[in-house]
Amino acid sequence: MIDHESIKEGNADFSLDGLLFKLRDIEFIKGNSDWRSEQQFTTSHVLLAVISGQGRLTIGMHDYRLRPDTVYVCSPKQTFGTVVERTDEMEMFLLKFDAVGEAEHGKKPLFPLMGEIPLHSRGQLAFLCEVITSQRYSQDELERFRSQATFQELLYYILKSSRLILKDSQTALERTKAYMEEQYSDSVTIDQLARMTDISPKYFVDLFKKTYGISAIDYLTELRMNRAKQLMAQTNVKLQDVARQVGYSDPFYFSRKFKKEVGVSPTVYMKSRRRKIAAYETSVIGQLLALKMIPYAAPLHPKWTTHYYRIHRNDIPVHLSAYRQNQHWEANIETLLQAHPDVVISTSKLAIREKEELEKVAPVFYVPWKEKNWREHLQLIAEFLDESEEAEQWLASYDRKVKIAREQLKHKVQDDTFLIVRILKNDLYAYSNRSMAEVVYHDLQLAPAYLSEHPVYNQQITLEQLASLDADHLLLTVCQETETLEYWKTLQYLVPWQELKAVRNNRVHLLSSDPWYEYSASAHDRVVAELVRMLSGNHPK
Repeated sequence: MIDHESIKEGNADFSLDGLLFKLRDIEFIKGNSDWRSEQQFTTSHVLLAVISGQGRLTIGMHDYRLRPDTVYVCSPKQTFGTVVERTDEMEMFLLKFDAVGEAEHGKKPLFPLMGEIPLHSRGQLAFLCEVITSQRYSQDELERFRSQATFQELLYYILKSSRLILKDSQTALERTKAYMEEQYSDSVTIDQLARMTDISPKYFVDLFKKTYGISAIDYLTELRMNRAKQLMAQTNVKLQDVARQVGYSDPFYFSRKFKKEVGVSPTVYMKSRRRKIAAYETSVIGQLLALKMIPYAAPLHPKWTTHYYRIHRNDIPVHLSAYRQNQHWEANIETLLQAHPDVVISTSKLAIREKEELEKVAPVFYVPWKEKNWREHLQLIAEFLDESEEAEQWLASYDRKVKIAREQLKHKVQDDTFLIVRILKNDLYAYSNRSMAEVVYHDLQLAPAYLSEHPVYNQQITLEQLASLDADHLLLTVCQETETLEYWKTLQYLVPWQELKAVRNNRVHLLSSDPWYEYSASAHDRVVAELVRMLSGNHPK
């Protein structure tokens, strides 16, 4: 949300004096309900200006609902990603800029706003962004120079609006939302919330739904159910105590409500959470979920474990750091020591010291990472947890899905060849990791355009070599960091790229890191579904 205090006149904690803001880039984005921007890391300030449509935005660990005439600011060294929600097309501008100067106390951000900033005058946001875009990409050097001045005007407009918004009903609406987040266990009514905003109950209901895309009552229920899931993951908890702590005096009514919202009864849910299993690595989460087991602790982050964070962050009470591979292992082990899991499941690819420290937490089951494949990993974990029958049922179901998918794809692509290309920094690679080799080329039997002695490879290639491979379809994995994204943007305008057969025939498909970089049962199930979807005609233009 807006950091209002930092922009009030006379505030000693922040001053715009002495700060310089320089626009680095502006991009117009238009996408439908199939479009998403994968969570990416930014080294600059990012400003998203939404013109039309609705969707979701994640900045760091915070979620926002995108809405028109609103801007969203992401600070450097954070991650952000967006998803279009409805069938309406989303239109927005993405601006990257630098702030130069010295912040007070050395820790304050150089730009005073962050998160979501609603604006007042309709149309002004779109007008300024369109002017900046026109100037920025003008052939006239003077016009390009002028784009910096117009960008300053945009920042002035945003900063001015953020001051005015303090007196707007929007601020009162934010207060009611914050109140529900803190007091969800109390008896909360629409009349009470409407009084807090000083508007009628009917107008409050309409305004809340329009602003957040969910009704106030549904949002309150969501808060309560999410907290109930966390409480149910604890040992020896009683259902009536859970109901009372999340705002329901009648445990029977709570049970009916929980089953309606979650899909299973509280008793079934609590039984599935009885064992406190810690998944020490992302791939273990995917294996446990295939066994219908939700881990008690697991690495979660909106960028590095996108799917699990979005779907299960409220089911998993203990969140470990998922920042890259074992980057924060010492902090994760300290978190596990505090959480007291019954057992830890990890892969065997750990350093000796890390293994020694991890084994102080609880008994550890190591999955033989290199020696066995993902199917054997699933079976070994299932055997350890006495869930072998569940594993065999899941694998049989997966094989049936693969058979159906293989027939669908054979009819659609026939003898077309496929090449997976990894783009990193300013380089191209013919690429295949374990998941791609075993699912794309083995299970689904798609024909590779690049032939290698080894199923797993990462071979640097040039544009000329890429053209000589003459692949019918290109599956692209683009590293979500600034230098790579800039190269990818430039690459698309190069004539050799545009002349590639797959590009000419509109058969270029972008792959997200999740699920394509995860070696697990659940991830591979999603890879199959995603390939069927993208090769059925729903691919980016």
